[in-house]
Amino acid sequence: MMDGILYFAIIFSLFIIALFFYNIFQRRNPILRIYPVLGYARTIALPLGVFLRKYFYARDREELPFNRVQRTWINNAADGIDEDVGFGSTRDCTRMGSIFFVDAPFPVIKTEIVKARPITIGPHSRSPYTTDSLVNISAMSYGALSKNAVLALSHGAKKAGCWMNTGEGGLTDYHLSGGCDIIAQIGTAKYGYRDDNGNLCEKRLKAAAAHPQVKMFEVKLSQGAKPGVGGMLPAPKVTEEVANIRGIPAYQDSISPNRFPEISNCSELLDFIHKVREITGKPTGFKTVLGSYTWLDELCREIIKRGSEFAPDFITLDGSEGGTGAAPLTLIDYMGLPITESLPRLVDILVEYNLRDRIKVIASGKLVNPRDVAWALCIGADFINTARGFLFSLGCIQAMQCHSNRCPTGITSHHGWRMRGLVPEMKYDRVHMYVKNLNHEIGLICHSCGVQEPRELNRNHIRIVTEHGTSVSFAELHPNKVPGSKLQA
Repeated sequence: MMDGILYFAIIFSLFIIALFFYNIFQRRNPILRIYPVLGYARTIALPLGVFLRKYFYARDREELPFNRVQRTWINNAADGIDEDVGFGSTRDCTRMGSIFFVDAPFPVIKTEIVKARPITIGPHSRSPYTTDSLVNISAMSYGALSKNAVLALSHGAKKAGCWMNTGEGGLTDYHLSGGCDIIAQIGTAKYGYRDDNGNLCEKRLKAAAAHPQVKMFEVKLSQGAKPGVGGMLPAPKVTEEVANIRGIPAYQDSISPNRFPEISNCSELLDFIHKVREITGKPTGFKTVLGSYTWLDELCREIIKRGSEFAPDFITLDGSEGGTGAAPLTLIDYMGLPITESLPRLVDILVEYNLRDRIKVIASGKLVNPRDVAWALCIGADFINTARGFLFSLGCIQAMQCHSNRCPTGITSHHGWRMRGLVPEMKYDRVHMYVKNLNHEIGLICHSCGVQEPRELNRNHIRIVTEHGTSVSFAELHPNKVPGSKLQA
């Protein structure tokens, strides 16, 4: 035993000496050249910083992209843990941009969960979709997620009664396995719906639409975390199965085109949407993140010119705060408008062209808790999509390794050992409970505001703190537009 320890000590000492002399003479790293051994402490500590801050140093409400309060609320909701607290709020109520909901002097006397009314999407399609689901699973592809994560989400969505968006990786058996409603997304690479030349394949579209679970199709123009570029799936995550589903080489980067070759203007966008709707018979809309607003006026004028039957059945609006499995940091940080600015403008433009009832609005972008969802409903959204809220419900710890295939929870990793940590049968009920408790808390806000249905919330129900430290009604900042006012101009 002692001999073994001695041998180890000698070998370790020789290694340190060799490391010392190697770094003294190397020229690439000045820190290691001056501190040939201790310099490695910085190299080790740097990647650990994000984890140390998360658990020890960051305050409850200061960490990004999601702080401890947000993550804890989602985890407790998914576990069905009572969210009651004592003493008072830790939120800074005077901070500029903070919002408050306006309580009614005589709130609604109800104790049960407020139930959203059913809404029909796509009245001009052969198979309109009617749903009362308020919060739904945003686009996350198989490839970006592991099969275990997709399975858990599919079964959880069925139990919760919400829909699940496939993301741009195509429709798979994993999405269908739980029996939930499916929104099939068509990305710029048309994975799952293209022929051998990369063109839209009518046969494959019809095959997907033949599944009763597939309720709608979504044309993805862009997403909040990376507007202007296509989907990115790093080579380690392009397994043989993922490659076969997408029709691409395995273990090579999957980079989608930055836009559809067929869509270069609003007219061609409406043509493409109408084509998909005619082929599938299902409601069809598009997903985008706003930068400029002017093209929305052009789009609405083109719809009016053609007739409302040519309008997209829905618009999924993503904010620049939206997430992704992989994207350039520059785009994540600086491109696109946040949902707080773009959602009011989109709703207003649709109202001004008298298209608000025809085109449903789905809001997306860090809308993970009751406050965020209720805010979006006040602004005018019909539905809310969230991706990262559901990732937290699966056990995500915000390691921010989604792109690396080294996700420690197995949610975004295809590595067998990591993926085995996520047992779908143990997670799908957390997905269901997250939706259930999120809807319940939204109901509490509705009761306090004096409304009986979530979509009765409006801009008069929220106030926002200004630079003076006092609040102003959101209805004053963004007054309701006159329906059809731009048609009369």
